[in-house]
Amino acid sequence: MYNLPQSTLVNRPLYKKAVFEKYNLKASERDRFDADVCRMAIVAYLSPAKIPALHPGQEVKEFYVLQVQLKQWDYDTKNILLLQKLIPQKIVFALEYDEEVQFCIFHTRLQQSEWKHIYDAEIPLKGLTFDDVWNNIVAEIGSLDTASEDTFEQQIINREEREKLLHQIEVLEKRCRTEKQTRKKYELHQQLLKLREELK
Repeated sequence: MYNLPQSTLVNRPLYKKAVFEKYNLKASERDRFDADVCRMAIVAYLSPAKIPALHPGQEVKEFYVLQVQLKQWDYDTKNILLLQKLIPQKIVFALEYDEEVQFCIFHTRLQQSEWKHIYDAEIPLKGLTFDDVWNNIVAEIGSLDTASEDTFEQQIINREEREKLLHQIEVLEKRCRTEKQTRKKYELHQQLLKLREELK
């Protein structure tokens, strides 16, 4: 599964009812969660005992892979963030829907991979320590550059700022196309030029 070593694979169901009761979720949280999630199971536990070739890291000693069967492709990310909050462990989430998988991992923000066919989906184990492996998984899922001088956190912030700028540009372009007044159109165009310059 996900090209992980056989020694790490487990099959430990995580029942929604148990999660609801243990963490005393509000009715609205239960309903939102239930609308997205069909069932869950811990499908892999990775530790030095399971993979002797990997040494414990300073930060990461072990981590889990939690498989989440979804009821719909367009799920609410708040449900995954809720699981991350409720389970105080390092977790790679494997979200499955209609024979496709999307991996998610929390680092500063929720990082999400592209959807892949279940048979092509892999969790890479690159590195000599669990810190290395975890960082490489974060980079793979979040499309972050391990060779960059910027930290992962800075790369995430830069990407968010870029996405915000792109959205602002898109909104301004629409307004510019529909604006009838010449003076107002010119002002919008100047704002557009400024935003495009920032984007560079």
